[in-house]
Amino acid sequence: MFIGKTLFPLYLLLLFFSLPVYAGTSVWTVEKDGNRLFIGGTVHLLTASDYPLPPAFEKAYNGSVKVVLETDMQKLQSPEFQAIMMRELSYSDGRNLEQVVNQDTYAALEQFFSKRGIPMAGIIGFKPGMVSIMMTMVELQRLGLAGIGVDAYYSTKSINDQKKLGQLETVETQIAFIASMGAGQVDEMLIYTLADIERLPELMNSMKHAWRRGNLAQLKAVGITPFKNEFPDIYQALIVDRNNAWLPKIEAMVETSEVEFVLVGALHLAGDNGLLAQLVARGYRVRQLQAD
Repeated sequence: MFIGKTLFPLYLLLLFFSLPVYAGTSVWTVEKDGNRLFIGGTVHLLTASDYPLPPAFEKAYNGSVKVVLETDMQKLQSPEFQAIMMRELSYSDGRNLEQVVNQDTYAALEQFFSKRGIPMAGIIGFKPGMVSIMMTMVELQRLGLAGIGVDAYYSTKSINDQKKLGQLETVETQIAFIASMGAGQVDEMLIYTLADIERLPELMNSMKHAWRRGNLAQLKAVGITPFKNEFPDIYQALIVDRNNAWLPKIEAMVETSEVEFVLVGALHLAGDNGLLAQLVARGYRVRQLQAD
């Protein structure tokens, strides 16, 4: 999905997990009763220099008959749905951003966009969750860091290879999460986003370095713990509740002989509430995939 935290703006880029650390990458096998699937943690925005992906991704892709993404990437990126998304993430009740945040927060937002040549007249109508994402995307684009991510890459590749594609949730569900993101904490969320943007290149480099090598301990420390501590309600809604909704679907996949490659934002695999820990607790065998 597209959202973030202290690593707030980076939530949509990366999400991870707290099983033992191995040298390798962020792809695992999930097995039970002779059946299995692959599950990989993704980064939703990468650059050309991040490719090729770690070999385990291609091994899982080649060893599967179906790729299952968080949502329908084609629909999400279509002009028709982009228009719907802009409408759903804008105020329609007469309010605007200046009326829902305090004066200091609004002044900080105004300063950020002004420095980047973007007038607030084009921002003020959007809801806080969308503004948080827009700030992050503006900065990533300015830094040249907003290229094709793992999800979009495998969506396109699957279509070109005529491989079956599936989704864990609808694009409408994702938009609903963004529309309500930060409710009751909009000032804190936006200020955290602004603070993290100041160190965005450092954060991106360290997180992608750990992601490529499967350094789960580092990713948990940087992403999961501060997210959960600072924004427990958002963590519950965006990570825990969605993981709980996805888990039965993943279990049903394992029960079939068909081998799927499930790709989710890496933080969805992390921590006590992560998909991998829950699968282990339910008796599945979870192992990091070795590309050798």
